[in-house]
Amino acid sequence: MPPRAAFILGLLLAAGLVAGGYVLGQSALDYREYERSVTVKGLSEREYPADVVIWPIRFTAADNDLTALYGSLEADATAVRDFLVKRGIPAAAITAAPPAVTDKLAQQYGGNERFEFGYVGVQAVTVYSDQVDTVRAAMVELVQLGKQGIALVGENYETQPEYLFTRLNEVKPAMIEEATREARAVAAKFAADSASTLGKIKQASQGQFSISGRDKNNEHIKKVRVVSTIEYYLSD
Repeated sequence: MPPRAAFILGLLLAAGLVAGGYVLGQSALDYREYERSVTVKGLSEREYPADVVIWPIRFTAADNDLTALYGSLEADATAVRDFLVKRGIPAAAITAAPPAVTDKLAQQYGGNERFEFGYVGVQAVTVYSDQVDTVRAAMVELVQLGKQGIALVGENYETQPEYLFTRLNEVKPAMIEEATREARAVAAKFAADSASTLGKIKQASQGQFSISGRDKNNEHIKKVRVVSTIEYYLSD
């Protein structure tokens, strides 16, 4: 190849390398700029009434005659069922568990302790209903059973009503949308404060939904909560 042609070819190759290096450098710069991001969290928190209640009513009886004891527990269970039905709770929502009977004499283990009654029985009648307001109204009148001579067992975890919220799938879409909207608002404020432009979502993760009572005295009101974590691109 003539020297002049070789010289021109060398210049062209050098220019090409310089141009290529510039393009690659600019692309890398653009990529790094595009990789700037901000991660924010968006909260959605709402209150809903519970739609299912589980209410166990426990009562006890004692006797020295085992047959008589079972008869007393059966009569009390019938009285509890009648009490609930008269207050608008469907019979189908009421179930009675088998009684648990303790033989006190068999538990003495040779000691000198003496019991007034040889047998003590405990039974539970449970309400499982979606008529939460009706059941709560009946709870207020539970004292009427005591006035009938039924020895109610109360103030322990086994007798506390349990409230459920079963419509989570119905409220999920709106709450996720709200959490996403809140997150974007936070990201937009950050972008504005940093003289940046908010871009598309880089990645997002939805937190788990949590359901809890509003407070210990209002377990029938459920607080539903979700936090979404979203990362947005930023650019100048």
